[in-house]
Amino acid sequence: MRSKRQASSQLEPINANAAGIDIGSQTHWVCVPADRDAENVRSFGSFTTDLYALADWLQECKVESVAMESTGVYWIALFQILETRGFEVKLVNAHHVKTLPGRKSDVLDCQWIQQLHSYGLLSASFRPNDQICVLRSYIRQRDNLVRSACVHVQRIQKALTEMNVLLHQVVSDITGTTGMTIIRAIIAGEYDPQTLASLRHPRSRRSTTEIAQALQGNYRREHLFILQQELALYDAYQVQLAACDVQIE
Repeated sequence: MRSKRQASSQLEPINANAAGIDIGSQTHWVCVPADRDAENVRSFGSFTTDLYALADWLQECKVESVAMESTGVYWIALFQILETRGFEVKLVNAHHVKTLPGRKSDVLDCQWIQQLHSYGLLSASFRPNDQICVLRSYIRQRDNLVRSACVHVQRIQKALTEMNVLLHQVVSDITGTTGMTIIRAIIAGEYDPQTLASLRHPRSRRSTTEIAQALQGNYRREHLFILQQELALYDAYQVQLAACDVQIE
């Protein structure tokens, strides 16, 4: 009677062809079902050739579904390779794996992941389809470029302030049409306030006289040098932003 109760209480594997992978920065540990290979736990390096060898071994072991932890960004390359090979890949939260009760101390992480996955106890984290992932990468890169460009705008503003060129007080945005036209003229060697103010956009809210008063500055050579460099860096980011927009489109 006792043996029957013990037998009925044992979990039956749901995913018989499941593997578990413990992702690392330099080494990935992989576990397949014990009956698929005499050495059912192996380690693979992080180079691309190693990842292809890992995928080949999983195919040789008749693995169909793979679970791996979402460790940093190290999982991305392996995830994509396994997906293109036709495996069902589940990306699981590392915290959920470690907090599930019942793990033995002598069991490797990959063995524990494989065991949980075979019993259907792991839920996959949401990952959009590949086309959305591509678009998301471009949008994230664009966001990084915008943030980096903003740093140089702040430095342009600082260089102008140190010369007491208070352009920001008479234009709403120094990177707008009026602001950039005046800044480029300053870099080109024009320091006369009236001449600079005449470059204002016709729809500018401030008059030429008001703008000219703000442009009466102390045009020191070192600040002009910094202004020139920061504007060049800002322009370089605008070129990359335009290229990124093309890819997004």
